[in-house]
Amino acid sequence: MPDADFPHGPSSEVPASAGAQTLYRPWWQRLPWLLAGFAALALGVVGIVVPLLPTTPFVLLAAFCFARGSQRCERWLLTHPRFGPMVGDWRQHRAVPWRAKQLAWFMMAVGSLSAALSLPRLRWLPALCCLAVALWMWRLPTRWPDGTVSRQRPSKQRQ
Repeated sequence: MPDADFPHGPSSEVPASAGAQTLYRPWWQRLPWLLAGFAALALGVVGIVVPLLPTTPFVLLAAFCFARGSQRCERWLLTHPRFGPMVGDWRQHRAVPWRAKQLAWFMMAVGSLSAALSLPRLRWLPALCCLAVALWMWRLPTRWPDGTVSRQRPSKQRQ
């Protein structure tokens, strides 16, 4: 039975929306990308509640995979009320929303503290990994609540 990914059955070729060019991939080339996209999205959703597992990188990875595996899944992710703006900002500006950065830093701090108190050995390793991710995230451009994108907080204009 045809669907949006395989309109004429599994042997047909459907364009993948990776980049400006329309690429045609047979189903056996799209399937691994689709499965990887679902796995990355699942890890991203789990990362919402697990402190040391980041959500944003996995959602961005899922969008990358879906762009090569399924236009329908990519479109769903881009129009999702929570994940869509994050992916759109990243694709358009390579920027992460300020609120997402704050939440990520807070959750990494909580997770690092929790790991330091509960791990029997190498208590410092999660904190070191989180520090590396936090510094990388700090260097990325930020989309501020007023919609501007920059590396530094926009100054408020005085009247």
